[in-house]
Amino acid sequence: MPTPNIVVIMADQLAPQFTGAYGHPVVKTPHMEALAKQGMRFDAAYCNSPLCAPSRAAFMTGQLVSRIGTYDNAAEFAASIPTFAHYLRSRGYRTCLSGKMHFVGPDQLHGFEERLTTDVYPADFAWTPDWDNPDRRIEKWYHNMESVQQAGPAATSFQIEFDEETTFLARRRIFDYAMQGTAPFAMVVSLMHPHDPYVPRPEFWDLYDPEEIDMPQTGLTDDPQTLRLNKGIGAADCPVTDKEVRNARHGYYANTSYFDSKIGEIVKALKESDQYENTIIIITSDHGDMLGERGLWYKMNFFEHSARIPMIISGPGVRKGTSEAPVSLVDLLPTFLDIADQSAADLPETPLDGRSLWPLLTHAEPESTDRTVFGDYCGECTSRPLLMIRRGAFKYIHTLPDAPLLYNVLNDPFEQNNLSENPEFFQIVESFKVEAAAKWNENALYSDVLANQKRRRPIYEAMEHGSLTSWDYQPRRDAAQEYVRNHQDWTVAAERMRYPPIK
Repeated sequence: MPTPNIVVIMADQLAPQFTGAYGHPVVKTPHMEALAKQGMRFDAAYCNSPLCAPSRAAFMTGQLVSRIGTYDNAAEFAASIPTFAHYLRSRGYRTCLSGKMHFVGPDQLHGFEERLTTDVYPADFAWTPDWDNPDRRIEKWYHNMESVQQAGPAATSFQIEFDEETTFLARRRIFDYAMQGTAPFAMVVSLMHPHDPYVPRPEFWDLYDPEEIDMPQTGLTDDPQTLRLNKGIGAADCPVTDKEVRNARHGYYANTSYFDSKIGEIVKALKESDQYENTIIIITSDHGDMLGERGLWYKMNFFEHSARIPMIISGPGVRKGTSEAPVSLVDLLPTFLDIADQSAADLPETPLDGRSLWPLLTHAEPESTDRTVFGDYCGECTSRPLLMIRRGAFKYIHTLPDAPLLYNVLNDPFEQNNLSENPEFFQIVESFKVEAAAKWNENALYSDVLANQKRRRPIYEAMEHGSLTSWDYQPRRDAAQEYVRNHQDWTVAAERMRYPPIK
C-alpha cells in the first residue's frame, strides 16, 4: 500500500456541539456526517489554547504555547520551531497550505513547500494584549457585540471571498498532484467560517427557519472568569435582544453549513482525481464558539463550547466508530508521523506535548480514556495564565487569583455545577492543583508573557512610521507558465492539464 496523502480541512471557531455530525438536531452538516460514518469521530477533542494564532501554533508544532511562546494573536511564531510540515517534507511529502493559519512574524511558511493564498489576518504585532492594563481594549481589535447585533445574510463578505479562493486553489492543486503523479502530499485547507461576523450567503441562511433556531441553554454565571470575559467582549455594557441572539446563532448555523459544503468540494476533488482512497482526511477546528452560552460569545476560555473542537478522521487503515478519549490538536503531529511511518527515534530532540492517535484510529490498542489534555491560554481578556487539565470525566480550570473550577463534563456538559466548592471533591481538586503546579511554573510564565508583550509594542509602534515592509504573505504566481503560452504548443497544455489523461 502506498504512503497515504494527508488532507486537513480546518474550520475557524467551530464548536462540535453546533453540528449535525455531533448530534445537533437543527444544524445541517451532511459531509461531516458522511466522513464520521466512514471513520473515527472523537467526542472529547480540545484545542490547547482557545484563540486563533496560539491554537494553530500548537497544532503545527505539537507543543503547548507555554513552551513555544506563541501566547496570543500577535505573538511571533519563531522560525526555529519545527512543525509537522517540516517533518513530513523531510519524509518526501509535498506540503501545501491553502487558507488561514495566522502565522505572526516574517516566516509565513513554517515548513510548507508552498502556500496558495495570503492570510486573512495581519502578521504583525498590532493585536498585542497589555496585561499591565487588562481593562484597556486592544486597538484595532474586532471582538465586540457588533457581530451579534449585525448578523444576517449578505451577498458576500471578506470571509466568503477568502474561503472561495482558498477552496478553489486547493481543488486546483489536488488535481495538479494527480496530473503530475506527485505523491504523497500533505495539504491543509484552512477556512474562515463559521467565525464571526455571522454573515452567511442567502442560500445558506435560507436553509434554516428562524423559528427552529434554538436559544442558549445557560445564562450568565457569577464566576470571575465568566464575568471578566463578559466585560472584555463588551457584552456587559451592550445587552443584546433575544432576536439578535437568535439571528447570530442562525448566521452561525448557516456558516457551519457553508463550511460543510467546502468539505464536500474537497472530497469531490479527491474522488475525481482518484486520490480519495489513499488519503487520510482530518476535519477539525482551531477552537469553538460560546455562541451565547453562559452569557458569553466567541472563545478565550476553557469552557466546553469554546475549548471543544470537532475531530473526525477517515481514510485507509482508520477504523469506524467513535471515541470518548480526551484528545487535542497537539496529538495530530505525532499522528502524522505515524502515518508517514516516521519513528520517534528519527526526530530531533524536540519535546512534544502530544500523543499519537494512530493506535486509537487503527484499534491497535484498547480504547483509552486515561489520556490527558492540557491547555494554557495567555491572550486577551485575562491578565494571568489560564490553565486547563481534562482527564476522564473531569475538567480542572485554574487562574490566579480566582478559585479553581472543577466540572464533571460528562454529567454536566454546560458546566453549571462547580465541584471545587463541594467537600466530596476536595482530594480531586488538590490532586489537580499539585499536577498543575508541577507542569507549569505559573509565576515564571506570567513574567515571560509580560516581558514578551513589552518587547513587541515598541517594534509595532516603530513599524507604523516610514516605509513599511509587510510580513503579510504574498502568494507566488508566474502567469507566464499558466494555461496556453507561446513557448509551448497549446496541445501540450491541453494534454498536461486534462484529468483523467487521454489514454
